[in-house]
Amino acid sequence: MADKLIIFDTTLRDGEQSPGASMTRDEKLRIARQLERLKVDVIEAGFAASSNGDFEAVRAIAQSIKDSTVCSLARTNDRDIARAAEALHGANSARIHTFIATSPLHMEKKLRMTPDQVMEQAVQAVRFARNLVGDIEFSPEDGYRSEMDFLCRILEAVIKEGATTINVPDTVGYAVPELYGEFIRTLRERIPNSDKAIWSVHCHNDLGMAVANSLAGVQIGGARQIECTINGLGERAGNCSLEEVVMALKTRKDYFGLELGIDPRHIVAASRMVSQTTGFVVQPNKAVVGANAFAHASGIHQDGVLKARDTYEIMRAEDVGWTTNKIVLGKLSGRNAFKQRLQDLGVQLESESDINAAFTRFKELADRKSEIFDEDILALVSQDAVPEEGDQYSFVSLSQHSETGERPHASIVIQDNGTEVRAESDGNGPVDASLKAIENHVKSGAEMVLYSVNAISGSTESQGEVTVRLQNSGRVVNGVGADPDIVVASAKAYLSALNKLKSKSDRVAAQG
Repeated sequence: MADKLIIFDTTLRDGEQSPGASMTRDEKLRIARQLERLKVDVIEAGFAASSNGDFEAVRAIAQSIKDSTVCSLARTNDRDIARAAEALHGANSARIHTFIATSPLHMEKKLRMTPDQVMEQAVQAVRFARNLVGDIEFSPEDGYRSEMDFLCRILEAVIKEGATTINVPDTVGYAVPELYGEFIRTLRERIPNSDKAIWSVHCHNDLGMAVANSLAGVQIGGARQIECTINGLGERAGNCSLEEVVMALKTRKDYFGLELGIDPRHIVAASRMVSQTTGFVVQPNKAVVGANAFAHASGIHQDGVLKARDTYEIMRAEDVGWTTNKIVLGKLSGRNAFKQRLQDLGVQLESESDINAAFTRFKELADRKSEIFDEDILALVSQDAVPEEGDQYSFVSLSQHSETGERPHASIVIQDNGTEVRAESDGNGPVDASLKAIENHVKSGAEMVLYSVNAISGSTESQGEVTVRLQNSGRVVNGVGADPDIVVASAKAYLSALNKLKSKSDRVAAQG
């Protein structure tokens, strides 16, 4: 075990706490299956007690995933823990992850509890959880800013009660690598029963050091689990990035000397899927998964790579899955080829009727676009291409007129609870006119806080992928839409965001 590092992915829980990044059950299940293909050791599927929607997502993932441990977050109370255990029932391998704040600031200002009360609640929670599930992880929230003596007492106590993993979060991204590594090592040296649990690190990226801190926790502190997310997704500045930490450990195995179970060939596919599902675009210069990660513009670099690729490349693009970014299907491709490609991409649709509907959309797209890429297929089966049951609004058709010197005008037909309605509006441009036409009918009153357009693949023939972020009454949601016509993609994204605003999936905020 000393040479094996556990990768704990929390994209579906902590990553989902990014404003607007909440996902549906089907979207979470699709990503969980991709994480299983990636051979992630532990998938934190959600926070089962936070909402009925999250409970159903955790349950669906627990029943579907066979090769990874499925985990649910729970606060240190019997209701949360029982709810997590219920959602995880039937999983091949299940874990409950329970947490309570331990820093003086959090205990006093947030919890309004004394250290002794926090200690008692933590011990009772782990004892209760241990009777329901054999694998228990405990996290002292804001652990890095906690007092060392108190942290040693509470962690010794929860290990004694049966906690099998101890995770020490840098909840607010305050740590620096050397000090964080020493902090973990000191805890392990001072706690008598520290050898009875696996030690874990969970770092946030507020100062841009989440990956460095996590690696220091492993190399200096002796931790053997890293908690991370695809693309570094997460609230504020995000979490430790899975792709960066995995490739650092693999590329510098000479230094770290640790074994990983991850199959890195599925990293790029996982990155694309999370990006297209949440609408959080990956920056071009992002390490490992950015579009420019393996690009060489400098003449000197190009010359060196052509002569010997290791002159400027420390990783091979194909090792993380970039070679799968090729034309895969066209208008003459049949249903079986399409179905096989969905399986290759880790997409499993619920029924034959869903596959048939997706194939119909694929053929329609192939008539408009000669080259179909993996990204196009992922967009076809995304939440925004396939309206969820219970969605109030869906796109039907759009016409718009835009001419230099004249004010653009749009006319749109949408379905509102199954009834077709038409709305019209002028605007400053065709997109503005189209979205105002929708708003003229729905009258949501929502404020648009983000509008973003991204080309799914290269060339002017590419589908446009639009992200719309709306805010209303304290709720922030993202809608994503894709279409070769960016005006249509914009309308789809706006309707997707409106549907999420209408949903009743209120959530309890978590930390970690």
